[in-house]
Amino acid sequence: MAAAVGAGAIPRIKVAAICGSLREGSYNRGLIRSAIEISKSSIPGVEIELVEIAELPLLNTDLEGEGSFPPVVEAFRQKILEADSILFASPEYNYSVSAPLKNALDWASRPPNVWGDKAAAIISASGGSGGSRSQYHLRQIGVFLDLHFINKPEFFLNAFQPPAKFDKNSNLIDAQTRENLKQVLLSLQAFTLRLQGR
Repeated sequence: MAAAVGAGAIPRIKVAAICGSLREGSYNRGLIRSAIEISKSSIPGVEIELVEIAELPLLNTDLEGEGSFPPVVEAFRQKILEADSILFASPEYNYSVSAPLKNALDWASRPPNVWGDKAAAIISASGGSGGSRSQYHLRQIGVFLDLHFINKPEFFLNAFQPPAKFDKNSNLIDAQTRENLKQVLLSLQAFTLRLQGR
């Protein structure tokens, strides 16, 4: 959870970053890599960790024991519980969130819900609307999970509209987009601290 290092130090927050795409070359993974770089170089107090969801089994309550979950699910839930806030990179699949992301949301919502009362932000890179529809659905899901999303700035990136936003390795190279991403992170930092009363 959030901590401050030394008297007068900037409070530190832990951000769990979750990518809704499992593909290694995903632009949304590229956004998270850039978010981690930006936080390290330009945003003191923000520590972002990518939390993988690829190994989570499909939600099946038969896999639950007496107050326990499969080890990979337990580990995922613990990462979410320990985070102060969440950064979702949500691609748009058929006008909505991806199946792996929905699965992760559902596993961590099993009692006790570990999403509750955390600040969150969404970034998206997709074609067309840039992932806006998936973000709206994710916000609707977040209402039930007691997630508190920042409202502004919004971040929808049409990854295929010139000029090029990513290099051949899906690394974000567009300066303006990096600045937009930084503003999302600053807003998430401020909102997290406000929710925690610091």
